[in-house]
Amino acid sequence: MAMSGGKDDGEPMMEMNTTPLIDVMLVLLIMFIITIPVATHAINIDLPQPSNEPPPPDMIDPIVNKIVLTPGGQILWNATPINQGELTRNLQETLAFEIEPELQFEPEAQASYELSARVLNIIKNSGVTKFGFVGNEKYRSFGKE
Repeated sequence: MAMSGGKDDGEPMMEMNTTPLIDVMLVLLIMFIITIPVATHAINIDLPQPSNEPPPPDMIDPIVNKIVLTPGGQILWNATPINQGELTRNLQETLAFEIEPELQFEPEAQASYELSARVLNIIKNSGVTKFGFVGNEKYRSFGKE
């Protein structure tokens, strides 16, 4: 009776039977996979402790200033057009408050990248710490035209 493609002439088979080798390798692979420790991606964050005290009134309605950049190259501070010098002065005034107001930055879709970079540099150099980008959800998906 011939076995796995061998000849029935009584000569030994020249090919190595790799089936047991593959079985052993699969068993070893499974054992290694089982022994690998579970990867946990933990990020330690200091969360605020809960308290029963009501928040202070300034935390309920915080002051928010909004900077909008228009496609025409204007800088709007709370919907009022200003120049870069006035922007710097306004940012320094907000830092003088007891509680720093939140600053929101929203460039319009066709606003100049150069103007955006200059305004962001002014904001960075002013020392503002409560800063955020808003309106990004408007640009989440692009329509095919």
